[in-house]
Amino acid sequence: MNDRLQQPDGELILIVDDTPANLDLLTSTLEPRGYRILAAPSGEMALMVAARAKPDLVLLDVMLPDMDGYETCRRLHADPATRETPVLFISARNETNSLVEAFQAGGLDYITKPIDPEEVVIRVESHLRVSRLARQLREKNSELTVAIDQLRAEIDRRQKAESALRVADEQLSTISEQEAEKWGIKAFVGGSQTINKIIQDVRRLQNFSSVNVLITGESGTGKELVARAIHFGSGRAKGPFIAVNCVAIPSELAESMLFGHVRGAFTGAAMDRKGYFELAHGGTLFLDEIGDMPAALQAKLLRVLEDGKVTPLGATRERNVDVRVVAATNANLESQISNGSFRQDLFFRLAQFPVRLPPLRDRPDDIPLLANHFLHLFAAEMGISTPTIDPRAMQLVTRHAFAGNVRELKNVIERALIESGGGVVEARHIHLTASSAANPVFATPEIATTTHSNLMNELPLNIEAAENLLIKRALAETGGNIAEAARLLGINRTRIYRKLGEQGTLSLGSAE
Repeated sequence: MNDRLQQPDGELILIVDDTPANLDLLTSTLEPRGYRILAAPSGEMALMVAARAKPDLVLLDVMLPDMDGYETCRRLHADPATRETPVLFISARNETNSLVEAFQAGGLDYITKPIDPEEVVIRVESHLRVSRLARQLREKNSELTVAIDQLRAEIDRRQKAESALRVADEQLSTISEQEAEKWGIKAFVGGSQTINKIIQDVRRLQNFSSVNVLITGESGTGKELVARAIHFGSGRAKGPFIAVNCVAIPSELAESMLFGHVRGAFTGAAMDRKGYFELAHGGTLFLDEIGDMPAALQAKLLRVLEDGKVTPLGATRERNVDVRVVAATNANLESQISNGSFRQDLFFRLAQFPVRLPPLRDRPDDIPLLANHFLHLFAAEMGISTPTIDPRAMQLVTRHAFAGNVRELKNVIERALIESGGGVVEARHIHLTASSAANPVFATPEIATTTHSNLMNELPLNIEAAENLLIKRALAETGGNIAEAARLLGINRTRIYRKLGEQGTLSLGSAE
């Protein structure tokens, strides 16, 4: 609560005088005009009352019993609580020296005795008016200072936000350029008529950012590469590219994951979540293995494609989304449409522009180009110079029917480079499956036939030997796929490269 005395009427005036008659005269003059009056008979008492009551004006007699009015005035103005309080002196002394001392002490005016009531009223009203205006000016200045500080803080915040936005935009542009270079047309390797036709299709689609695309082809033919090339070469390149494997989506969560949900929509929905469509807003949503999407979800996907709106689970309002959908499948959708497992109307919505990727066996002329490309790629990862491939080794690769397509060829070249130790890749370094169709991922008899029981009957106590054994087991389980083995082991693939290189022959056959 404010220490200042609270009364409903008028401004507060403190009269400091030790003469009762003067107090009565001043009180009777000012109270009828609505002023509230406090009285003090001495300087000390005046300081105590003023500190607590904070009067709007002080009428101060010069001659007081303890300290004179000049000293009392100086102390009043030394106190922050009463520093701005106007002081009017009252005295019978009107000589020049007395007036000068009064003003030097901080007084604003000087009333001489005998007291003229009308003069007192005029002077009090005038100085209170000036005091009010000064106080209002100080308050306005204070408010203006606060407003200026807030404005400066807001300007500073906005400048920082704009600077951060520029940096983020520059970083995004750099990332987009890097992604476009990584996943663009240059990422396509091959000189066959088939691959040239695909490149032409991708270039066309890059200029039409709203056309949905359906990519078909066997597993390992590079469907996601085509999807990313379409995205990163288009006007949506700065937008997100969200890749979703439809097979990996749990059926009970499929709708929530695609379209989102609001808090409380179902048990465990503790907060609002955006679905893949909203996350891909302004960019591309890549739906891989679209042929495995449940029938119930197909109808909802069709509606989103038709009107560009999603309704999160538990929500009552639709949300607009601007998304290009690129779908991919290795299934025969026409057959699925015939047996009723895939909607024909959804097929037409997805296949506004179809792109078919042929198997690698249908474009054998591209195999040497791809083999050299992967050789250069893996050599760069290992930090070594790109070796050459012996003609006999290249002949083995070119004649092979790759059921695993480009993915299988990539694994074969990676394994061959490891075994060659960075030297010329020879025929003995090329390990191809006996039946490519039966086992798309390459494996050597040594690795493919090694059983878990033989590998892990007893883990060696020697850490290095145990590490070798674990790497061997991981390679066995992944069919020799270095990247997948590194993922299983939770290590970087370069560690496997280094460990294999330490074996001399770059083979784990003697790791035990």
